[in-house]
This record gives sequence, C-alpha cells and structure tokens, in this order.
Amino acid sequence: MTENHTTDLTDVDDPHARQLLVLPDRDAAEEAAEELGAAHPDLGEPEIVRDALAGEDDAEDAQWLVVVEPPATGWSPTHLHTLDTLAATHEGWRESA
Repeated sequence: MTENHTTDLTDVDDPHARQLLVLPDRDAAEEAAEELGAAHPDLGEPEIVRDALAGEDDAEDAQWLVVVEPPATGWSPTHLHTLDTLAATHEGWRESA
C-alpha cells in the first residue's frame, strides 16, 4: 500500500477501491469512524481494524485502520479530501486498499 496525500483522483488506481485511514491508536480510529459516519452517511459505516506491525506482539505496536467502502459512484476529489483531512486531524494518513 502506498501513502496518498493528495486529493487528485490520479493517486487512486481504482476509484471503487476501499480507502484506509491509518491511525496511531484505537481511540483515534473510533473517533475518526464516528466523525466520518456522522458527516458522510453515504459512505456507510466504517469498519475499525487493528493492524499489528510485522513481527510485533505488543498492542502498543499496532496501527488502527478505519476501512471505508467507496460510494456507488466512486471516489470524488471531495471525498478523498475529506478522508485525507480526517486522517491528518487524527495524526494518520490515507491509503488505497
């Protein structure tokens, strides 16, 4: 997965691919998912997933992902900007899945 920090659709290989918000902890992931669900119900309910870093057992060495399914029409620059801003607000970033 590559980091995507722009809001141009050229950074998304598939406009219908899931987007992941990669966040530092569970609290940040839960807050981001709640904010996204409230502000953009058209994106459905985001899923929160713990992503352990390779070779690490410690829960503190995990990143948390907010998995966001694409809207039926695909990602728009506005949607991607919203996801980028939300991730950055919670000290994370967005990746295409």
